[in-house]
Amino acid sequence: MLTIEPLRAFSDNYIWLLRDSTTRCCAAVDPGDAEPVHDWLRRNPDWQLADILVTHHHGDHTGGVAALKRSTGCRVLGPADSDIPALDLPLHDGDTCEVLGRTVQVIGVPGHTLDHLAYFHPGEQPWLFSGDTLFAGGCGRLFEGTAQQMYDSLGKLAALPGETRLYCAHEYTLGNLRFACAVEPDNAELHQRLERTEALRARDGISLPSDLACEHATNPFLRTAEPRVREAAARFSRCQQADPVAVLAALREWKNDFPG
Repeated sequence: MLTIEPLRAFSDNYIWLLRDSTTRCCAAVDPGDAEPVHDWLRRNPDWQLADILVTHHHGDHTGGVAALKRSTGCRVLGPADSDIPALDLPLHDGDTCEVLGRTVQVIGVPGHTLDHLAYFHPGEQPWLFSGDTLFAGGCGRLFEGTAQQMYDSLGKLAALPGETRLYCAHEYTLGNLRFACAVEPDNAELHQRLERTEALRARDGISLPSDLACEHATNPFLRTAEPRVREAAARFSRCQQADPVAVLAALREWKNDFPG
């Protein structure tokens, strides 16, 4: 049986820990800090860290990789042609890899960075590690890529099954949903999701995982073809936004400076 749990890091990062109870092996996704993983392993000495999955090269996703590799001898998987510490298996868009006995599909999703990968397992309960590309209620900033690249990348992820559980790398959901409500103030499902998330975060609860069906209904960056989303983007940019890529670019620019 595979379980997935979050290890908190920094102010709002999640390191996702996959655990196989049969083999007592685990894998960590985007360990920007080694200590939360080391702490878990100290508290669970009969478990072995087998793999590290890295989505992209930013330090808050890779900072703990080398130390974990030294202390456990684990295998490190991540984007090829990128500065990933201690990388053992370079991966490209379209590759597959075995992680804890499960076949994982590698999806290239440039936009936030050019080397960004997502990891998808299409099993009975499909799951997706999206890093900083697709967030619950939002998407990542365009640090290296273009709006067209991000649009195409989000389209790849949006095409996955609606029941896919979404594990992104940051607790940004509340701010994302407040922005989404500014874009679509008449979206009743979105307002209900915001209320649930506000109550959850008030208890310091974790808003993840989401699922792709929920994102399709409430995430403006997956709804760029919706008339109300296009109209809101047009009002922000003061020009008509007919192209969904231009809509996404306007939304991302708007979100960059949105309070909260």
